[in-house]
Amino acid sequence: MELLKVKEGEENNRIDAYISSKTDISRVTVQRLIKEGNVLVNNKEVKASYKTKIDDEISVEEEKPKEIEIKAQNIPIPILYEDNDIIVVNKPKGMVVHPANGNLDGTLVNAVMAICKDSLSGIGGEIRPGIVHRLDKDTSGVIIVAKNDKAHINLSEQIKNHQVEKTYIALVRGVVKENQATIDMPISRSTKDRKKMAVNKNGKRAVTHFIVLKRFPKDNCTLLQVKIETGRTHQIRVHMAEIGHPLIGDTVYSSGKNLWGIEGQCLHAKSLKFKHPITEKEMYIEAPLPEYFLNLINKLEENEKIIM
Repeated sequence: MELLKVKEGEENNRIDAYISSKTDISRVTVQRLIKEGNVLVNNKEVKASYKTKIDDEISVEEEKPKEIEIKAQNIPIPILYEDNDIIVVNKPKGMVVHPANGNLDGTLVNAVMAICKDSLSGIGGEIRPGIVHRLDKDTSGVIIVAKNDKAHINLSEQIKNHQVEKTYIALVRGVVKENQATIDMPISRSTKDRKKMAVNKNGKRAVTHFIVLKRFPKDNCTLLQVKIETGRTHQIRVHMAEIGHPLIGDTVYSSGKNLWGIEGQCLHAKSLKFKHPITEKEMYIEAPLPEYFLNLINKLEENEKIIM
């Protein structure tokens, strides 16, 4: 359930638009939830045209996912660390994290179920057992899976309290001028396309820090190290596109030409730093860059050496 409270400056918005901007729920879905009586304002049902007022307390009861049978599948996946409480893997590019309608197999969950058998936390429900955080389908790299509920709860709290340090490697279009910078722009569901996220002043706060690792002026792109304080959906992709440097290969947030034929964004979750949820030991786990990413960087470096 989502619980929201309208603040000063957020009044006089249609309730469906307001909820959509504050959550990951599309406006169309919000309108259906309102019709079904699953949205209450100050404990009362309202119409989609209701205008928000300061201090309105809004509750949104989201739809429960349809029950689907998830099967363990013997899919090779690199294990970076494993003990009785957690397993950390290097998710390949192109792999969906958990099953959903139309995508019931071949996911990270299917693969991990085969490795861990019955040892996965149940907090994520039937379709997301053990899943504490997610990566986009075409983002590779480090991801933690909890083997029991105690580990799941602890890791979720660490993420919520910004105690997990997430570091990514990204290749973006354009030569970034700043050596380092912070992007602090709120993000919510796009009002123009429900499948996309967008910078929105009424969205949830999103903070991204980046450092330039290498510039490739001949190919008009830049290699970045990126750290995120918050974990909004598509955060790095949205923020970089917003400042004019979309990720190479990202067809959702970039309309430019893809000169290298890369499918999906060049984004890799390089490392995670966190406390072990049971022993409290400091953990640092790193995943090597995938081969396609390394090959592309090598090509770019070779191009820089060529004398024009």
